[in-house]
Amino acid sequence: MRVVPRVKPDGGGTITFFLALGAGRQMCRLATTFQTQKQAFSYLQKYRTELERVARTRLASGELEDGIVVLSML
Repeated sequence: MRVVPRVKPDGGGTITFFLALGAGRQMCRLATTFQTQKQAFSYLQKYRTELERVARTRLASGELEDGIVVLSML
């Protein structure tokens, strides 16, 4: 799986990204305490491997909210 980030203009430090699942994609949302999306994106890049692991685990166990894997800061 590969993280394909997409900045979503929902304000603050929330960033939406997609896990690549072969030909498919799974939407994930990372909520942070940062004030800007630039800061949130930097955090996503820094902890990408760990966040991917958590997202895969939650996806496998069916922990979705409205079809989205919701993550928070590690």
